[in-house]
Amino acid sequence: MEWIVKIGGSLFPHHAKKLLENLLGEDIMIIAGGGEFANKIREYDHELGFSDTASHEAAILSMDIMGILLADLVKGAEATQTIKEAKKIIKDGKIPVLLPSRILHYLDPLKHSWQVTSDSIAFYISKLMHTKLLIATDVDGIYTIDPTNSEARLINEISAKKLLTFGETAVDEELPKLLLKYKSDCYVANGKHPQRILSLIKSTDTIYTRIRGD
Repeated sequence: MEWIVKIGGSLFPHHAKKLLENLLGEDIMIIAGGGEFANKIREYDHELGFSDTASHEAAILSMDIMGILLADLVKGAEATQTIKEAKKIIKDGKIPVLLPSRILHYLDPLKHSWQVTSDSIAFYISKLMHTKLLIATDVDGIYTIDPTNSEARLINEISAKKLLTFGETAVDEELPKLLLKYKSDCYVANGKHPQRILSLIKSTDTIYTRIRGD
């Protein structure tokens, strides 16, 4: 297995389903973002002030929920809680959708903060499995400014160090720090265009942003 593809919650349900269907047959593993479930937890946290640990663990469980639902939508995908079983699912010719809560609860490697979302969690899993990480989201990659601004320009390649100065982008705030810590790269592409994700996996030209951890 060479790639983990994190399918952003913003793509669920229809774009996420279409993307996963197009990825069937590839030697990859999927991790789902928490989507609206995680957003609702964050909203309640702002109102009620949960502990950092409660918010963190609940948000991770929202990734499990999205993973279960996404795997159920696509014949040929199967949800799993373990890396060992994920490898077996691949050998059986299916795509595993990893539900990360058990692994994260046991290892607890990341700080409990809203700066850590499914992007950082997917990166951590990719380090455990020695794979590349592709983050499929609802925009083409990292932009010079807010992509809704007509002056925004897509950045094909950027250092994680420079990305730290950007503020809010298509990835969470902790991810660039982790890329620098582990001297690793990751890729961000638009999951609304499955062919771009396939092209990146197959190392052919497409539209994306590479974030360098050097």
